[in-house]
Amino acid sequence: MKAIAVVPGKKNSAHLAEVPPPQVTSVGAGRGVVVRVLRVGVDGTDREINAAEYGAAPPGEEILILGHESFGVVEEVGRGVVEFRPGDYVVATVRRPGRSVYDAIGRPDLTTDDVYWERGINLLHGFLSERYVDSADHIVAVPRGLAEEGVLLEPLTVAEKGIAEAFEVQRRLRVWHPRRAAVTGSGTLGLLAALVLRLRGLEVTVFGRTPKPNRNAALLEGIGAHYLSTGETTLAEAARPAPFDLLLEGSGFSPLAFDAMQALAKNGVLVLLSVTGGARSVEVPTDRINLDFVLGNRAMLGSVNASREHFEAGVRDMALAEATYPGFLKRLLTHPVRGLERVAELFETLGAPGTIKVFCEVAPL
Repeated sequence: MKAIAVVPGKKNSAHLAEVPPPQVTSVGAGRGVVVRVLRVGVDGTDREINAAEYGAAPPGEEILILGHESFGVVEEVGRGVVEFRPGDYVVATVRRPGRSVYDAIGRPDLTTDDVYWERGINLLHGFLSERYVDSADHIVAVPRGLAEEGVLLEPLTVAEKGIAEAFEVQRRLRVWHPRRAAVTGSGTLGLLAALVLRLRGLEVTVFGRTPKPNRNAALLEGIGAHYLSTGETTLAEAARPAPFDLLLEGSGFSPLAFDAMQALAKNGVLVLLSVTGGARSVEVPTDRINLDFVLGNRAMLGSVNASREHFEAGVRDMALAEATYPGFLKRLLTHPVRGLERVAELFETLGAPGTIKVFCEVAPL
């Protein structure tokens, strides 16, 4: 069976590999599901693993199959599976349970373990292959009407979790009705976060680097969101008339997190979604930020990965999005790369101008 894999720790080692086909019996209690892969989204995480910045192969193996944004069709199920049958469209979650109490209650995304298990990222093979097998417990059904957009579900769950966590934190207020929201970063995550916030009825402003006019700005304005270029308007300037009740930082540029802290309304929440490396540093007005956070009862939290509940919420929001803003999700799928054999093209396309979502079309829908 063909798959795209890397040798962890070796730069630019992505290659087409021949691996054993999955067996439904490899999953215990008859809960195995064999999925034929149709599409797999590729993003900066895959690029960073290929650059040997992180990632580890499964124990006892030399390679790691890439790909954590899956979409496929059920091909075979074990005797203990009643939720799925051959022909169903599905997406698999990414993180698998460890040993912490949070893992035990179905929230591996909140694990306190130092070692985590993520398909296509760390210690578990991913989905950039012709087929994979997993437990039905980690697979989520996607309606047939969402087949075209299904590969966007995993990145959508990052926004779903961040927004859900903000509302969960604000239960402390008894009553919280955010009206104005902002998103920093206008890539795939920013566009999807803006979509979820618009579906919740919020006024949304997305900050990106590129001046208007540009395609992402047009997409956002098509769903009633605003777009501002950070080169022309700062977060502080945009927040001056009325600060933001909810702010999602997903730009990957860490200094913006400190700008975002100063753009929050009283009782506002800042959700940090970017995973940033490097050693960048900036000078910030710490006394002012601290004072405003304390006196304004503001909150800030980090959010990573997603649990099954966020995948299920994502399916519901994708259906709602198709009814409310028809075609928006499809327009995010800008760069298909057809076939596992085109490994180099897949990674070259990631950095191409105008890309929103790059995905490998492993097999036709």
